[in-house]
Amino acid sequence: MAKEKIRITAHYDRVIDAMTSRGLLLGSYDAAGKPNLMTIGWGSLGSIWGMPIWTVLVRPSRYTYSCIEHNGCFTVNVPEESHSMACALCGSRSGRDLDKFAECKLTAERGQTVLAPAVAECPIVYECQVVHSNDVLPAKLADQILSGAYVDDDYHRVYFGKVLSARAEADAARRLAP
Repeated sequence: MAKEKIRITAHYDRVIDAMTSRGLLLGSYDAAGKPNLMTIGWGSLGSIWGMPIWTVLVRPSRYTYSCIEHNGCFTVNVPEESHSMACALCGSRSGRDLDKFAECKLTAERGQTVLAPAVAECPIVYECQVVHSNDVLPAKLADQILSGAYVDDDYHRVYFGKVLSARAEADAARRLAP
């Protein structure tokens, strides 16, 4: 089904519910042009510097990190409940070792505004161009975060992606209903 342009805040509650329950799929291409997916459960959609921004966190040890560093862009794809197993696989296996699109039987579509793959089966897709990144500084983290999220000292890079395109299928609200 075709996706139409939406406001970035359209379906916000369902997007956040999906992120915190099953995860969202972060899409990127590696240096050779191979599409890759990574599940994210942390992120923020809003406005920074007067721009619509998706803020996502990726650890330098992840394959996706090198993909975003190479291309400077990513997609955020909102899967429906039926793709929970795909989210589980994309959050536990590395794209260095397998083709996650093929393994999950998902279709990679070239982004319309960025050099990053969108997931055809996801009812909502955001295309983002990195406008800034910061590394998480351990000395600045609260102890409860440091001891809970960073027991292995693999600190995230925070990417601020300007949303260049937000698109959804007409029945996205129904497909993402809790």
